[in-house]
Amino acid sequence: MNSTTAVYRDTVQTAIIKNVVTVVLCIAINYVNSILVNTFRKHQVFNMNPRYIFYIHLVINDIILLSAFTLLQVLSYIVFTLNVSLCIVLVMISLYASVNNPLTLAVMAVECYIAICFPLHHTQICTVKKTYAVIGLIWTLSTLSILPDIFVAVATEPVEFFNSRVFCLRENIFRAPYLTVKRNALNAVFLVIVWLTLFYTYFRILFTAKAAAADAKKARNTVLLHGFQLMLCMLSYVFHLVIEGLTFFFPNNAVTIRFTIAILIQILPRLISPVIYGLRDKIFRKYLKQYLFFTTKTKIHTEKQQTEK
Repeated sequence: MNSTTAVYRDTVQTAIIKNVVTVVLCIAINYVNSILVNTFRKHQVFNMNPRYIFYIHLVINDIILLSAFTLLQVLSYIVFTLNVSLCIVLVMISLYASVNNPLTLAVMAVECYIAICFPLHHTQICTVKKTYAVIGLIWTLSTLSILPDIFVAVATEPVEFFNSRVFCLRENIFRAPYLTVKRNALNAVFLVIVWLTLFYTYFRILFTAKAAAADAKKARNTVLLHGFQLMLCMLSYVFHLVIEGLTFFFPNNAVTIRFTIAILIQILPRLISPVIYGLRDKIFRKYLKQYLFFTTKTKIHTEKQQTEK
């Protein structure tokens, strides 16, 4: 129970390269995601649409997760160990975003299903007020799945532990073995519910909609993309198993393996969300062009002035 995960350090040159790669990817992805959030905030057409509200909730969670992950990695190289209390805060923020993502994907799939299979009732069922209530429910479920870890740690760990310093990993701060069992069980329950929801909505859309309906085809493809996103979310649940398995076979490359798997599982999947609506959705793409590049925005403003003259 008092054991901690073994951690090895990179050379200075390797550490610099790894942190530059991580920070550049984080800035680039968060830049695009921030523009998506800004576009949503400035246009009423998105604020009144449940689909876009759920999408922006997903994007915001991606920003939180990516920022927390990058901060933890950079700090691990700069100071190596963190105060346990600070580590708990950063890990909890990451866990919230990690749990929220698959639940949000499931709800978005249900919204697509209602829009296609019950178009006449969509506006009554999917209101803005109900949308924010569902988002609140998602955060409540996340809280109920995460808070027990803190309660157990407070009840079982000595006070000195929270003032000590550790290499900031979840298993180093929530050390009780049964917390790992609880985490795996909850992950399994959430994933089964989300997968069943995605399968049900996809096949209902597939069988209900006419083959010639463009909206139905788009909704079907969107649900498929949600399934792909969920597969990427699932990878975070096997993150430690993959690292442990590869480290067993290649023990001399433990640090490289951890970094590579972290990039593939924690960072690159954050590129998927901007693609689904930022590029595929015509309405979002129309407004997004005004903010993605400063030159485009300036050109549009100039053309508008010339038209008025």
